[in-house]
Amino acid sequence: MYSNQEEKQITDYLLLHKLPLDILLEVKDHMISQVADIQAEENMSFEQAFHQTQKLWESEFRMTKYSVFYAEEIPVIVRKIVSARNNSLLKKAFLLGIISLAVSFLSVYLLNDVDLYSDFFRIQNGLFIVVPIVIWAYNYKILKYIKHDYKYQNKLFYTLYQQNAALSLSMIGLMGQIIVKDGKYPYLFFRENDYGEIGYVVVTLLLPYIVQVLIIFVMMSFFEDKKALVRVERFLSTG
Repeated sequence: MYSNQEEKQITDYLLLHKLPLDILLEVKDHMISQVADIQAEENMSFEQAFHQTQKLWESEFRMTKYSVFYAEEIPVIVRKIVSARNNSLLKKAFLLGIISLAVSFLSVYLLNDVDLYSDFFRIQNGLFIVVPIVIWAYNYKILKYIKHDYKYQNKLFYTLYQQNAALSLSMIGLMGQIIVKDGKYPYLFFRENDYGEIGYVVVTLLLPYIVQVLIIFVMMSFFEDKKALVRVERFLSTG
């Protein structure tokens, strides 16, 4: 068990490398464990073991690009952790999106009127606007973490919710543009053999699917970040 001062040394070291707070706390746990192992195995002092651990982690703190989610350069370790999490969530989002797409196809054959299908199209896609708004409204207390001037000790931005909010708003806006369009083309194509608007058929099926996947992804990411926030808030209250 390390003293508060020793733990603070590790925290300050990680702060220098500008890790987001949730990742900082995760890496801190691994680093503390590694320092303890080196101390026990090589009979070193904390300072010696910590210095050796820093050398082992040097390559993880090199700066790199992850332009899909970060405009600025980030440490390699941040990219590894965020990329692994995002890839897992995207796979789940794609699968859930396929279920929604299958429902769209089924509705073509279950509904017997093009106007009913158009209404169903708007309701189905409208849910991908309403649900995120309800989730954000229910979690209004954490909106303070979206502020761009939010920092820890004037050193570190906490940006998880900034990213979630930006992507949520852009996808909700795009979905809003989709549902005001006429979604009848798949129905006309499959049920009435109207092949004159094949381009609209493809767009009407694929574009909502893509936007749905991204909305599902950002909402799953939101809940993952919310779980991490519990630990972050505990850290901030005692830091």
